Amino acid sequence: MFKQYDSQTARQTILKRTPPDEFPVSARVMDNIEKLFGERLTAEVAVTRILKDVRTRGDAALQDWTKRLDSLNLKPAPVSTALIQSALDSISPAQRDALEKAAARVEAFHKKQPLTSWFTNELGGTVGQIIRPIQRVGLYVPGGTAPLPSTVLMSAIPARVAGVKEIVVVTPPMKNAEGRRQNNSSFDILHSAFIDPVILAACAVAGVDEVYAIGGAQAIAALAYGTETIRPVDKIFGPGNLFVTLAKRQVYGVVGIDGLAGPTETIVIADDSANPAWVAADLLAQAEHDLLASAILLTPSQTLIQKVQAEVANQIEQRSRADIIVASLENRGGAVLTRDLAEAVDLANEYAPEHLALSVTEPWRWAEKVNNAGGVFMGEHSFEVLGDYLAGPSHVMPTGGSARFASPLNVWDFVKIVSLVALDDKTAQAVGPIAATLAQSEGLDAHANAALLRSQT
Repeated sequence: MFKQYDSQTARQTILKRTPPDEFPVSARVMDNIEKLFGERLTAEVAVTRILKDVRTRGDAALQDWTKRLDSLNLKPAPVSTALIQSALDSISPAQRDALEKAAARVEAFHKKQPLTSWFTNELGGTVGQIIRPIQRVGLYVPGGTAPLPSTVLMSAIPARVAGVKEIVVVTPPMKNAEGRRQNNSSFDILHSAFIDPVILAACAVAGVDEVYAIGGAQAIAALAYGTETIRPVDKIFGPGNLFVTLAKRQVYGVVGIDGLAGPTETIVIADDSANPAWVAADLLAQAEHDLLASAILLTPSQTLIQKVQAEVANQIEQRSRADIIVASLENRGGAVLTRDLAEAVDLANEYAPEHLALSVTEPWRWAEKVNNAGGVFMGEHSFEVLGDYLAGPSHVMPTGGSARFASPLNVWDFVKIVSLVALDDKTAQAVGPIAATLAQSEGLDAHANAALLRSQT
């Protein structure tokens, strides 16, 4: 189940990156597409049609697609403020305390990130940059197999710290919500929102302004184009399934997006000092996310690999999502025996993981050699699960190798820079002829003329 690889084999298998366009689409997904559309379309074309339908028909299309995909005949409407607050009051004291403490840590961390406009007179007159928050953002919070209140906190709080005025959350309705309502006379008022109360409670804690029970590509279309009920946003954030990711890519340009999220991935670099039970637990924690999640151990210690393999086999029996973990480890996980720790770090840099855990004796020594990772977790007491919930940084991190050029979600993602130019007359006269020369070299004589006119006054 938790197989061992040498470095060369690992490069060709579990450490080999697959472009998003080449990810295989299961036969079940293709069958569902054919059932929905009456023909065997690619996922990309199916998403295009959903986007076009919502753009053309608005709320009516949203209702139709929610009924077809989620078996729920639900007119688009925001969840009331009262219901969101009721959800916060309904969860257990321990859950509420955990949400509020996690929110406080995430907020404190992001408030440390400087967002400062600046100006200088050193170039003649005044030039500088003005920082302005994005006005309205949409956050996609996956439903899938489990509610994710942590994603609400990790996305909405940096937005709020950045000064975003309107924060909108869309999240898929609960599985079998319609059946539960029809067959259960005690289906309470909180569940009438068709969103798990803990998600709504997180929205209350994070200061979200609007919440809608809509998922999939149709939710992305609503955020991008707007409908009669939902006003369009300026930028869309959040992970999702294949259809959500494809939809985000297709609407980019109409709105901004944070990136294209793929399955979660974690690399643990460990030496003989590592606790094999802890290493195994960390790997299993990430593997339980998704069938396509990657949980990989890199180590020069054959002894550690054997101990971790034994711990994985032992601990997996106690896990409620064991079937998902097994599939993840068999297809995308494993242990790689490296020549030394230096080779392990080199392999990690090539892979550019979302999460990189350094379970080694001297983590600071090796951290300075890390170039590509969404987040680095230093030592065995800074384990990645803490990063998922309340360490401080957002847990929304680059996947699919995009850590080579992208960063974790942060307050800068929720602002934009406006350049300011206020040159004085003397400077304009001095640099105008230079601008004219450059314009003439580009064959733009009107540009040159505009620059020279100022220089001749």
